[in-house]
Amino acid sequence: MEAHLADLPTSPHHLKDLAARRATPFSLQPTAPERSAIADALGILGIKKLLFTGELIPVGPTDWELRAKLGATIVQACVVTLDPVSTRIDEPVSRIYTAHFEEPDENDVEMAVDENTEPLPATVDVAAVMIEALSLALPTYPRVAGAELGAITVTERGIAPMTEDEAKPFAGLADLRKSLENKAE
Repeated sequence: MEAHLADLPTSPHHLKDLAARRATPFSLQPTAPERSAIADALGILGIKKLLFTGELIPVGPTDWELRAKLGATIVQACVVTLDPVSTRIDEPVSRIYTAHFEEPDENDVEMAVDENTEPLPATVDVAAVMIEALSLALPTYPRVAGAELGAITVTERGIAPMTEDEAKPFAGLADLRKSLENKAE
């Protein structure tokens, strides 16, 4: 099943319409079809639970901060066996939207001081932030308990395969050095 953008949840908050002196709370708990669309978009098997709660907080006269908590139970394929692996994710999420954001120069190799700082948009789609935060929190290599990658040895017929110790020619030098030091004492 391929995700369609129309199936993904949205929760736009127009910043100009929010109270400028107090936080605006939000709580998103996507429906089963929305969780299915998010799972498809992220390339995972499923999302059993998903909750994103927090608030948009005014900072000074123009800037905003999003502080939230992401809670999810997701299902991915094991990288070894392809069996389903359930993982619980509980992550704090923070974004700062500032009117004084400076785009880094293409020649600038330094990282921004805070990777959570973004240019001030007219609208913050809290659901899009939720999906992005979930995608960043997914385990890279999920494994079923006890799943191990086996060793593969490939060689031409009649030739003994190289062992891992033989592939590390300098590994024996530490032992040689110790034995020489012991003889010197």
